[in-house]
Amino acid sequence: MKITRRTFLKISGATAAGTMMGGLGFDLSPAEVYAQELRIKGAKETTSICCYCSVGCGIIFHTDANGKVINAEGDPDHPISEGALCAKGASSYQIAVNDNRLSKVRYRAPYSNTWKEVSWEWALDKIAANIKKSRDASFMEKNTQGQVVNRTNGIASVGSAALDNEECWLYQTFLRALGIIYIEHQARI
Repeated sequence: MKITRRTFLKISGATAAGTMMGGLGFDLSPAEVYAQELRIKGAKETTSICCYCSVGCGIIFHTDANGKVINAEGDPDHPISEGALCAKGASSYQIAVNDNRLSKVRYRAPYSNTWKEVSWEWALDKIAANIKKSRDASFMEKNTQGQVVNRTNGIASVGSAALDNEECWLYQTFLRALGIIYIEHQARI
Protein backbone atom coordinates (compact mmCIF):
# COMPACT_ATOMS: atom_id res chain seq x y z
CA MET A 1 0.00 0.00 0.00
CA LYS A 2 1.41 3.29 -1.06
CA ILE A 3 0.72 6.21 1.34
CA THR A 4 0.94 9.68 -0.06
CA ARG A 5 1.72 12.71 1.98
CA ARG A 6 -1.92 13.85 1.78
CA THR A 7 -3.21 10.48 3.02
CA PHE A 8 -0.66 10.47 5.86
CA LEU A 9 -1.85 13.92 7.02
CA LYS A 10 -5.51 12.84 6.89
CA ILE A 11 -4.83 9.69 8.94
CA SER A 12 -2.66 11.64 11.45
CA GLY A 13 -5.30 14.36 11.87
CA ALA A 14 -8.11 11.84 12.37
CA THR A 15 -6.01 9.90 14.92
CA ALA A 16 -5.13 13.06 16.84
CA ALA A 17 -8.77 14.21 16.87
CA GLY A 18 -9.95 10.80 18.07
CA THR A 19 -7.35 10.76 20.84
CA MET A 20 -8.35 14.25 21.97
CA MET A 21 -12.06 13.45 21.98
CA GLY A 22 -11.51 10.22 23.87
CA GLY A 23 -9.40 12.03 26.46
CA LEU A 24 -12.10 14.60 27.15
CA GLY A 25 -14.55 12.01 28.31
CA PHE A 26 -18.17 12.59 27.44
CA ASP A 27 -20.59 12.35 30.32
CA LEU A 28 -24.19 12.84 29.27
CA SER A 29 -25.61 12.82 32.80
CA PRO A 30 -27.19 16.11 33.98
CA ALA A 31 -24.72 18.48 35.62
CA GLU A 32 -25.48 20.69 38.61
CA VAL A 33 -24.75 24.31 37.81
CA TYR A 34 -25.13 27.44 39.87
CA ALA A 35 -25.75 30.92 38.54
CA GLN A 36 -23.56 33.63 40.00
CA GLU A 37 -25.59 36.21 41.88
CA LEU A 38 -25.44 39.64 40.26
CA ARG A 39 -23.67 42.33 42.24
CA ILE A 40 -26.46 44.76 41.32
CA LYS A 41 -29.18 42.61 42.88
CA GLY A 42 -31.26 44.85 45.13
CA ALA A 43 -29.38 47.99 44.03
CA LYS A 44 -31.16 51.26 43.32
CA GLU A 45 -31.19 52.12 39.62
CA THR A 46 -30.80 55.77 38.59
CA THR A 47 -30.66 57.06 35.03
CA SER A 48 -28.36 59.91 34.10
CA ILE A 49 -26.62 61.57 31.17
CA CYS A 50 -22.93 61.16 30.35
CA CYS A 51 -20.94 64.24 31.36
CA TYR A 52 -18.13 64.06 28.83
CA CYS A 53 -19.39 65.48 25.54
CA SER A 54 -22.45 67.06 23.99
CA VAL A 55 -23.90 63.83 22.57
CA GLY A 56 -25.88 63.16 25.77
CA CYS A 57 -25.68 59.37 26.00
CA GLY A 58 -27.82 57.71 28.67
CA ILE A 59 -26.21 55.91 31.61
CA ILE A 60 -27.74 53.73 34.32
CA PHE A 61 -26.01 53.94 37.71
CA HIS A 62 -26.60 51.29 40.36
CA THR A 63 -26.09 52.24 44.01
CA ASP A 64 -26.08 50.07 47.11
CA ALA A 65 -28.03 50.76 50.31
CA ASN A 66 -25.34 53.24 51.45
CA GLY A 67 -25.56 55.26 48.23
CA LYS A 68 -22.20 54.04 46.91
CA VAL A 69 -22.02 53.56 43.13
CA ILE A 70 -21.42 49.89 42.37
CA ASN A 71 -22.04 49.79 38.61
CA ALA A 72 -22.52 52.02 35.56
CA GLU A 73 -23.75 50.86 32.16
CA GLY A 74 -25.39 52.20 29.03
CA ASP A 75 -29.16 52.79 29.10
CA PRO A 76 -30.77 50.65 26.37
CA ASP A 77 -34.00 52.69 26.58
CA HIS A 78 -32.24 56.01 25.93
CA PRO A 79 -33.23 57.43 22.51
CA ILE A 80 -29.78 58.85 21.70
CA SER A 81 -27.29 56.11 22.57
CA GLU A 82 -29.59 53.06 22.84
CA GLY A 83 -27.26 51.52 25.43
CA ALA A 84 -23.97 52.26 23.67
CA LEU A 85 -21.22 54.21 25.43
CA CYS A 86 -17.81 55.38 24.31
CA ALA A 87 -14.71 54.54 26.38
CA LYS A 88 -15.09 57.69 28.47
CA GLY A 89 -18.77 57.08 29.17
CA ALA A 90 -18.11 53.45 30.01
CA SER A 91 -15.48 54.52 32.53
CA SER A 92 -17.76 57.10 34.17
CA TYR A 93 -18.06 54.68 37.09
CA GLN A 94 -14.60 55.88 38.12
CA ILE A 95 -15.85 59.44 38.58
CA ALA A 96 -17.64 58.36 41.75
CA VAL A 97 -15.42 55.46 42.79
CA ASN A 98 -11.83 56.65 42.64
CA ASP A 99 -9.35 56.91 45.50
CA ASN A 100 -7.41 59.62 43.63
CA ARG A 101 -10.41 61.92 43.22
CA LEU A 102 -10.29 65.11 45.26
CA SER A 103 -12.97 65.19 47.93
CA LYS A 104 -12.23 68.63 49.37
CA VAL A 105 -11.95 72.07 47.83
CA ARG A 106 -8.39 73.18 47.17
CA TYR A 107 -7.19 76.71 46.51
CA ARG A 108 -3.93 78.06 45.19
CA ALA A 109 -3.42 81.76 45.80
CA PRO A 110 -1.98 83.94 43.02
CA TYR A 111 1.82 83.58 42.73
CA SER A 112 1.80 80.67 45.18
CA ASN A 113 3.21 77.23 44.43
CA THR A 114 1.21 75.34 47.05
CA TRP A 115 -2.41 74.31 47.37
CA LYS A 116 -4.39 74.58 50.58
CA GLU A 117 -7.69 72.99 51.58
CA VAL A 118 -10.56 75.43 52.08
CA SER A 119 -14.25 75.08 52.91
CA TRP A 120 -17.03 75.22 50.33
CA GLU A 121 -18.38 78.39 51.95
CA TRP A 122 -15.01 80.13 51.63
CA ALA A 123 -14.64 79.01 47.99
CA LEU A 124 -18.13 80.17 46.99
CA ASP A 125 -17.59 83.52 48.72
CA LYS A 126 -14.25 83.90 46.89
CA ILE A 127 -15.87 83.10 43.52
CA ALA A 128 -18.69 85.60 44.20
CA ALA A 129 -16.18 88.28 45.22
CA ASN A 130 -14.12 87.70 42.05
CA ILE A 131 -17.23 87.91 39.85
CA LYS A 132 -18.30 91.16 41.55
CA LYS A 133 -14.81 92.65 41.26
CA SER A 134 -14.52 91.77 37.56
CA ARG A 135 -18.08 92.92 36.79
CA ASP A 136 -17.61 96.25 38.57
CA ALA A 137 -14.30 96.87 36.78
CA SER A 138 -15.64 96.12 33.29
CA PHE A 139 -19.31 97.17 33.48
CA MET A 140 -20.45 99.42 30.65
CA GLU A 141 -23.72 101.30 31.16
CA LYS A 142 -23.74 103.09 27.77
CA ASN A 143 -21.88 102.44 24.54
CA THR A 144 -19.99 105.04 22.50
CA GLN A 145 -23.22 106.17 20.76
CA GLY A 146 -24.84 106.86 24.16
CA GLN A 147 -27.21 103.90 23.98
CA VAL A 148 -27.96 102.05 27.23
CA VAL A 149 -26.36 98.58 27.02
CA ASN A 150 -25.79 97.54 30.68
CA ARG A 151 -23.20 94.89 29.94
CA THR A 152 -19.90 93.62 31.23
CA ASN A 153 -17.05 92.75 28.88
CA GLY A 154 -14.75 91.31 31.54
CA ILE A 155 -16.48 87.94 32.00
CA ALA A 156 -17.23 85.17 29.54
CA SER A 157 -18.91 81.79 29.99
CA VAL A 158 -18.69 78.41 28.28
CA GLY A 159 -21.60 76.19 29.34
CA SER A 160 -21.54 72.46 29.90
CA ALA A 161 -23.06 69.88 27.59
CA ALA A 162 -24.16 67.91 30.63
CA LEU A 163 -26.86 70.49 31.43
CA ASP A 164 -30.42 69.89 30.29
CA ASN A 165 -32.59 72.61 28.71
CA GLU A 166 -34.02 73.84 32.00
CA GLU A 167 -30.59 74.11 33.64
CA CYS A 168 -29.24 75.92 30.57
CA TRP A 169 -32.13 78.39 30.75
CA LEU A 170 -31.47 79.09 34.44
CA TYR A 171 -27.73 79.44 33.86
CA GLN A 172 -28.15 81.77 30.90
CA THR A 173 -30.72 83.87 32.77
CA PHE A 174 -28.22 84.26 35.62
CA LEU A 175 -25.43 85.25 33.20
CA ARG A 176 -27.59 87.77 31.36
CA ALA A 177 -28.73 89.27 34.69
CA LEU A 178 -25.06 89.95 35.41
CA GLY A 179 -24.76 91.68 32.03
CA ILE A 180 -22.51 89.04 30.48
CA ILE A 181 -22.72 89.02 26.68
CA TYR A 182 -19.96 86.52 25.83
CA ILE A 183 -21.98 83.35 26.39
CA GLU A 184 -21.11 80.15 24.57
CA HIS A 185 -22.19 76.56 25.02
CA GLN A 186 -20.16 73.39 24.56
CA ALA A 187 -22.83 71.78 22.37
CA ARG A 188 -22.23 74.47 19.71
CA ILE A 189 -18.43 74.47 19.83
